[in-house]
Amino acid sequence: MLILAIDTSCDETSVAITDGRKVLSNVIYSQVLLHKKWGGVVPSIAKRAHEERIDFVVEEALRKVGNKNFCSLQNIDAIAVTQGPGLAVALEVGIKKAKELAKKYNKKLISVNHLEGHLYSPFVQNSQSNPKIDFKFPYLGLIISGGHTEFVIFKNHLEYEVIGSTLDDAAGEALDKAAKLLGLGYPGGPMIERLAKEAGNKDFHNFPRPMLKSNDLNFSFSGLKTSFYYFLKNQPHFTLRVKELSSSFQEAVFDTLIKKTEKAIKQTKINRLVIGGGVIANMRLRKLFRDLIKKYQGEVLFPSYKYLTGDNAAMIGVVAGFKAKKGLFVKDIDELDRLPRWSL
Repeated sequence: MLILAIDTSCDETSVAITDGRKVLSNVIYSQVLLHKKWGGVVPSIAKRAHEERIDFVVEEALRKVGNKNFCSLQNIDAIAVTQGPGLAVALEVGIKKAKELAKKYNKKLISVNHLEGHLYSPFVQNSQSNPKIDFKFPYLGLIISGGHTEFVIFKNHLEYEVIGSTLDDAAGEALDKAAKLLGLGYPGGPMIERLAKEAGNKDFHNFPRPMLKSNDLNFSFSGLKTSFYYFLKNQPHFTLRVKELSSSFQEAVFDTLIKKTEKAIKQTKINRLVIGGGVIANMRLRKLFRDLIKKYQGEVLFPSYKYLTGDNAAMIGVVAGFKAKKGLFVKDIDELDRLPRWSL
């Protein structure tokens, strides 16, 4: 089933053409340079950029499929769109375009939760059906991004149970805020990763590991961020040690993630992990998860291609394919509206 999927959940305008788990094309227009000077995503700028680029990105996704007989929306079986969670004004642009296309070309519409996309991202295949990974439910899912840090039991296709989430800042948000305090710019996660690697990925200052003593599987990173802020405030010459500080803060975040995941494995008795979200692009974090899962003789799956860690329409299209098989289409297109705080 050929699906045209749209994702405008934050600051990436993305459209993909998918066939089952296969991605035939995926186009992403990033707004990073537009938001960089502001140190974060500015909603009004994000909305305008989505509106200016959405038609071009749709056309590019169709063009890049590469089959001359298939270059129009007539050949598409259904339209899919991210309904939430995300930035409200950004979601609105994608939903409006999806509804417009569904009506104009008489196509069925599929609504997808962005977090579902991250859970399915390790199973997304390229146009040659690689990687060839079979589903072995249940999985312990972990979504680690700028807006979300949560544990999900991935029971079966489209069946989830959230068992832990962040009470305040997400892991990616904490890394971005630390980078901002260090004057590293936006987005900060990749800069923190590079500097931490140069410092040897060591823990020089031993910042707090929040909520490790709690019996639940929730996260909280605001206390860590506050501790980092006051440490810098009392160290006026910290600029001489930016690498060491980057490494220490990253280690604090990652150590918290790993120890909480170990607790989740013990509580759920599930030793197969699927991990998605922007933070899992970090190679240091991937190594730590691989080391952890060896202790439990399990397996851990990450998105196979880097673009799948961030916001993208390919993973949305793959989820939509499974929804289409179950007949989960939007019943009333006119009633579809954004859900900025939609949970799984």
